[in-house]
Amino acid sequence: MIFTVQKAFGAFFFLYFAYLGLMSPYASLYFSQLGFNAIQIATLMSMLQITRILGPFSWGWLSDYLSERIQLIRFCAVLASLLFFALFFLKGYWPLLIWMFVIHTILSSQIPLGEAATVHALFKDNSFDQGYGRLRLWGSLGFISMVLISGELFENKGIELFPWLGAIVLLVFAANTFFLHEPKMERRKMLRGELRSVLKNPQVRWFLFSSFSMVFGHAALYVFYSLYLLSLGYGKLEIGLFWTLGVAAEVLFFYYQNWFLSRYSPKLVLIICCWLGALRFILIGYLPSAGLLVLAQLFHAASFAAHHSASTKLIRHWFSGPVQGRGQALFTTISYGFGGSLGGLCAGWIWEHWGPSQVFGMAALACLVAAFAIQHISNQVAKTYIPE
Repeated sequence: MIFTVQKAFGAFFFLYFAYLGLMSPYASLYFSQLGFNAIQIATLMSMLQITRILGPFSWGWLSDYLSERIQLIRFCAVLASLLFFALFFLKGYWPLLIWMFVIHTILSSQIPLGEAATVHALFKDNSFDQGYGRLRLWGSLGFISMVLISGELFENKGIELFPWLGAIVLLVFAANTFFLHEPKMERRKMLRGELRSVLKNPQVRWFLFSSFSMVFGHAALYVFYSLYLLSLGYGKLEIGLFWTLGVAAEVLFFYYQNWFLSRYSPKLVLIICCWLGALRFILIGYLPSAGLLVLAQLFHAASFAAHHSASTKLIRHWFSGPVQGRGQALFTTISYGFGGSLGGLCAGWIWEHWGPSQVFGMAALACLVAAFAIQHISNQVAKTYIPE
């Protein structure tokens, strides 16, 4: 199990986020070459977020109903890798819009189910604090590796290579899922209302609201940070270095995650992350000197990496056993689905009407709201965990 977790699950995160490292920065360039206008491209790209609203929870419900995650991960990975080949033949807007929706609805299963399987395996080995971050950092490495590699290829060979790179990554990703294993899940009939009973806990609701607010604020970063730096006079190479610095800080935290999560409660970690997130966006929006922008990017270790790890530990605490898949999926849906989509829309409206600085002011305010919500969680939550 240790070998499988360290190798296969590490490769799972690396390859999945490598795919995102291809799609997020470069799919819009590929669609532009096909002749689509800005509104059409924005709509096509929005499928990456919209499919996170219903997709993850549906797959999480199915995994809990079947008491099976790994087989479902394999099925979706193989289906998505085969479906990707349709991109070689689709040129029209409506066929591509349907394709973007369908393939990313299928792929929306991978992270909630993969996270749930990884966490289940690590808790069974009593190695979550030490092991999770060192697995999850491979996702960060996969993302930035694909950004750099594909960027170099597209610069020299052209964006026409985009479908080939996507097909290769997804085929290798699908093959890797056949090496994934997790401890046997206890198979029992799903009970009506068991998830609802967890959601009746006000601490769970405050946590989900906090997660929504945090990702709502970070949507400003993911959508407009590059454009903002461009407006400040930075070149494309410098913008890429700023992004790389943030990912490097993220990787560093994941590697040393055990030191933090074994000493401090998830509540304290989350509160610090929210406050540092607010400070980060204030620096970006209102004090954009080079030195402070570098400092703000280093805070990505807290506002994303530490926040994500502490959140995952809390999800395991509340949504264990037969509701774990749905719990992880619900977190993805509420935070990255609704939070990311609505945050991006609000950021766009504010950018258009009030200017770039106010976009990051909104992001800072959202982080403060997230900190306020976390205050309602017990200090003792998830300090210890008793395996199933």
